[in-house]
Amino acid sequence: MKAPDRPRTGPVPPAPEPARTRRLDLRERPQLWLVPTVFVVVVLLWEYGVQVFGVDEYVLPRPTQIVDALWLQLNDDLFWGHLWVTTQEALVGFAIGVGAAVLLGTFISQIKIVEATLMPYIVAFQTVPKVALAPLFVVWFGFGLTSKIVMAAVISFFPMLVNVIEGLRAADADKIQMLTVFGANKMQIFRMVRLPSALPFIFAGLDIGIVFAILGAVVGEFIGAKEGLGYLLLQTNYNFDIAGMFAVLVVLSVMGLLAHFVIRLVQRKVAFWAEDTKVIGA
Repeated sequence: MKAPDRPRTGPVPPAPEPARTRRLDLRERPQLWLVPTVFVVVVLLWEYGVQVFGVDEYVLPRPTQIVDALWLQLNDDLFWGHLWVTTQEALVGFAIGVGAAVLLGTFISQIKIVEATLMPYIVAFQTVPKVALAPLFVVWFGFGLTSKIVMAAVISFFPMLVNVIEGLRAADADKIQMLTVFGANKMQIFRMVRLPSALPFIFAGLDIGIVFAILGAVVGEFIGAKEGLGYLLLQTNYNFDIAGMFAVLVVLSVMGLLAHFVIRLVQRKVAFWAEDTKVIGA
């Protein structure tokens, strides 16, 4: 016959607390109310300040006039065509610039002879104002999408390149030495140490590179284009439609913000351990 189990002695573990729902504390995150408050105050001062001081609308339109112009553009099929053209130019140029920067940055950071050979040329080319190259690209590649894609790629290439080089160099030397002692080859060290340490820098370069790509596409359209948001800006300027110009600028700002948030969202999933890395080479 089995003896009954003896009662266990010792401290009784505390019962698990029920899950508490997170309450939004505005004192911990004041930006949640400061950002919209500042926006509302600026818009109200702008709206009524223009009326009080009698500023002409072709100099500085009121926010309500800008909203009306934006609404008209959003209901125009031609506007969506211009938006799609600029988006294509920026994204394709960004992809080309990032791909070239990652490849070249990897070679430069890992092979000393490549660094010694190419860095003087890269530094010299980096000092050239990229906007000044737009007329040359239009002459070389024409008024179509190609010249704008090249401009977007070039202007987003250098921030990405510098961040890739610095990120790969920032790898922990102790970890590299430990893996070397255990017989890891260069590819294994690159995959397990150098690349993870470089990811925050890479995302920092992506963050500013996508904004630069949009800038490059618009600048290329300023020089010579038949469509795109930059072309639309010039047309509204020629027609003294200042409210329409502000509306296009609002759309460009929204494009940049959306691209920024997408990059940050991917970073939180891939390189969540270092979200606040400072942008290098901006």
